Amino acid sequence: MSFEPIPYARLTPKLLLQLAAPHTWPASVLPVLLSAALALHQTQKINAPTLFILLAISILMQSAVNTLNDYFDFVKGADTDENQVDPTDAVLVFNRVRPFSVLVFFAFLMFSAFILGCFIIWQAGWIPLVIGAVGAAVIYLYSGGKLPISYLPLGEFTSGFVMGGLIPLACVQVLTLQFSWLPLLWSIPLMIGIALIMFTNNTCDIEKDREAKRHTASVLAGRNTARNLYRALVILWILAISILVFLNFPNGWLILPFMLLSAWPFIRVLFANPLTLASRTSAMSQILTLNIILSVFYSMAIFCDLCFRLLSPMPT
Repeated sequence: MSFEPIPYARLTPKLLLQLAAPHTWPASVLPVLLSAALALHQTQKINAPTLFILLAISILMQSAVNTLNDYFDFVKGADTDENQVDPTDAVLVFNRVRPFSVLVFFAFLMFSAFILGCFIIWQAGWIPLVIGAVGAAVIYLYSGGKLPISYLPLGEFTSGFVMGGLIPLACVQVLTLQFSWLPLLWSIPLMIGIALIMFTNNTCDIEKDREAKRHTASVLAGRNTARNLYRALVILWILAISILVFLNFPNGWLILPFMLLSAWPFIRVLFANPLTLASRTSAMSQILTLNIILSVFYSMAIFCDLCFRLLSPMPT
């Protein structure tokens, strides 16, 4: 008896959007928002078209990361229908999509980012090219290769540094046409926040990652220790914003009480979250929302400091 092979499903726009994972885009949008605030604070002007191109590049590369991660998790067997609670988070597992088509979509995203990047390089020089090349290499090394970064206790640091640190470093240079290492210092809160997105995911996925032979920081620490470290990092995140505002953007301190009032309900429920596979969806929603709140208020504090500086009378 012969059986007809089951045909592959078409990669529809809906599935493409699931691969791009828009719910993770705050990790790419917020660094550009901070870059705009820092550039405006430094030069008192902003090039809107360039800013939107930078935003598009950042979203395209984030979408490429998500797509490639989904692909490698499928082909390596890390994602199965037994260990996934959200079908939209494992497109290849729950939809009979040709894996090669997913790679083509990844290549399209990277090529689109490259084309837009050519304009940025023409405008701002070779510095964003170097930073972008580092980011592109990390995109592959995070999920691909014989020993992916995502299988090591380096995922949180890598994602936080690349998305939260290198993106503002490059964007501020492009928007101001001046290079400085200071944006890395000012981006520490974003590095912590974006690292916590990955930490949330990995802590919820401890059992799944153990089966896949992933040695993430959460797997090595265990859930109880990971949760304590997680809470300490949230507190450090808020302290970092407060210290940086007081030291570098002192007139922005007026924003901090409103930031804390807005963030507290989400901090409270996040601290109460057990960070298990069953609570993964709610935990990811909570940490992404907290990223948005703290990053937006941090950017507002920088902008508020600029406004006070511009409105203050010049000394005679």
